[in-house]
Amino acid sequence: MGEEVQEVIIQINDQPFPTILDLHTLYKSSTLIRGATYKYTKPSQNLQLPNLLESPIGEIIVSIEGRGDNAEPDNPQDAWLPITASRNGSAYYAAFHSLNSGIGFQALMLPVAFSVLGWTWGIISLSMAFVWQYYTKWLLIQLHESVPGTRFNRYLHLSMAAFGARTGKLLGLFPIMYLSGGACVMLILNGGAITAVLYCILLWAIPLSKSRLIGISYDSVKPKLDIAGGFDTFAALGIIAFAFRGHNLVLEIQATLPSSENYPSHVPMMRAVNFAYLVIALCVLPLAVAGYWAYGDKIPANGMLTALHTLHEHDTSKFLLGLTSLLVVIHSLTAFQIYAMPAFDNLEFVYTSKKMKPCSRWIRAGFRIFFGCLTFFIAVAIPFIRNLTGVIGGIALPVTLAYPCFMWIAIKKPERFSALWCFNLVLGSLGVILSIFVFAGGIKSLVEPGIDVRFFKP
Repeated sequence: MGEEVQEVIIQINDQPFPTILDLHTLYKSSTLIRGATYKYTKPSQNLQLPNLLESPIGEIIVSIEGRGDNAEPDNPQDAWLPITASRNGSAYYAAFHSLNSGIGFQALMLPVAFSVLGWTWGIISLSMAFVWQYYTKWLLIQLHESVPGTRFNRYLHLSMAAFGARTGKLLGLFPIMYLSGGACVMLILNGGAITAVLYCILLWAIPLSKSRLIGISYDSVKPKLDIAGGFDTFAALGIIAFAFRGHNLVLEIQATLPSSENYPSHVPMMRAVNFAYLVIALCVLPLAVAGYWAYGDKIPANGMLTALHTLHEHDTSKFLLGLTSLLVVIHSLTAFQIYAMPAFDNLEFVYTSKKMKPCSRWIRAGFRIFFGCLTFFIAVAIPFIRNLTGVIGGIALPVTLAYPCFMWIAIKKPERFSALWCFNLVLGSLGVILSIFVFAGGIKSLVEPGIDVRFFKP
């Protein structure tokens, strides 16, 4: 208690002020003295800078006491960014965010995919997609703290660590930004996690309560063996793959959880994901099966919500129809906040890297208003962008199906040609191949009917 605290004067590089990287490197240094006070001085001077200690980045006073020997020293910049500003999350909130980001309006298109694939291949494809994406999400959760002393808080950072800075950024930046910004645009075009569950239940319960439509067929929609039928099959597989989402957000959600040597963050995160995927399965599978049973080949191209309003307008109460649409809008608004977070985080990262200080409340609000206005403008100005989702989605699909497998191999480095090495290599390769097929199916779906290009006519 009465020990005198040792004071160490340091000098970093030949810069008038230390950079974020300098502070991070110092903070992670193994030469730090427990209980010492570190202060920065200008080059060629032995004078302390008292005003530096008052600035947000200048506080290089490092308290080593109270931290476990294996505890991770956080990047000082992480405390300024919205994703990593707090590590006080819980499995409950992680489950809520995982469910909200993992289920959405894409699931309303599943009966359309079944109308192409039929009963057998539709159920098989949906089940395989569910297990495949659950496995790749498990890989990402395990890779979050795969390097001792490091937490990969963002998908892009993990990609750069696995594939190298340049290749990782090239492979991951566009798909991740599309999955974030593109999802926000689509949410605006379509308008809590609880509302998603409720409207999924309503959308399959209402058709089941009614008699099946007269003249529907299941046999006539089996996949054809010609080229056109093959492209239709690829597009249907893309619909099923897009029904499960949230891989670009799983690391960001996990970054909000506390972690220690005795209780790493992947433990509560897996509990949250297990609960979320159980609920997602209970929503998605009945929606696909009941929707295809009720409408067969007469399912509208826009999915279940359109079918409900066009085919059950006269035999369903307006209250239920309005409630279902309202729940979709509410879920779109709440999911927008989650999918926009990587974009907010990236904007603030650029600002804090240049200004070397956290964003003020007004600047943070300005970034959010700017992004909201930008996505709204795109949704209103280019409403036909929804027709490009199959094409662009094919480019972004490896983020979900392929990259996690390859990143596991690159970071974990399992024994070459071992069972685990071969399994992840084959699964990742299949993910790339499927992405190419989905991309081709998206091209065909654009070329055949054409695009109705109308600006500012949503």
